[in-house]
Amino acid sequence: MPIHDGNLRSFFVRLPSLYFGLFLFAAGAVTNLYSGLGMSPWGVFHVGLSGLSGLTLGQVSQLVGFAVLLLGWGLGFPPGFGTVMNMFFVGWFTDRIMEWGIVPKPTDPLSQVALLLLSVVLIGVGSLFYLRVQLGAGPRDGLWVSIVKRLNRQIWLIRGSIEVTVLILGYFLGGPVGVGTVVTALTIGYSVQFAFKLGKFEGKSPQMNLWELYGYLLGKK
Repeated sequence: MPIHDGNLRSFFVRLPSLYFGLFLFAAGAVTNLYSGLGMSPWGVFHVGLSGLSGLTLGQVSQLVGFAVLLLGWGLGFPPGFGTVMNMFFVGWFTDRIMEWGIVPKPTDPLSQVALLLLSVVLIGVGSLFYLRVQLGAGPRDGLWVSIVKRLNRQIWLIRGSIEVTVLILGYFLGGPVGVGTVVTALTIGYSVQFAFKLGKFEGKSPQMNLWELYGYLLGKK
């Protein structure tokens, strides 16, 4: 079947926002790390695995993202185009940002706090630019969504359980736990919500998986 030209153009128009959002995600991870005050639960896990394996932080993010994507898919959450791009590019951007020295390392406590707060803002704004194109949620979001549907439990319980689990694993692997871990856990949700409000984006808007995107490009819907 021929590709629907209008829908194909619409797809390509969404890509700059998608990749900019992923870049902001990666910048948020690096500023979170460089603050030296402790990382988000997944960040603690990634850094711990990086130290254990000798892989870069970005490579670990990619491998974990791929494993989580497959697990979520197996539990009934088919990935979207954005899910796959998230899995690869957040890690790739992370390594490039660190390699090119885009984010300066702090030299005093005040700049440490500033970087920590900046990381929360970057992740919130990145979520807006990434999710508003509706091409698929991130791999880690897909995991907790699939488990919620399978077990019919409350979102806070499943998501919280997953993050506590990876935090504990990351801690024992030597990942950076500190006051920043608590701050990010308590504020990132509000940062995302505030960014959505400013961007006039409804967080519950549906996200297309790969099969739905295929049908969309063919003009089936």
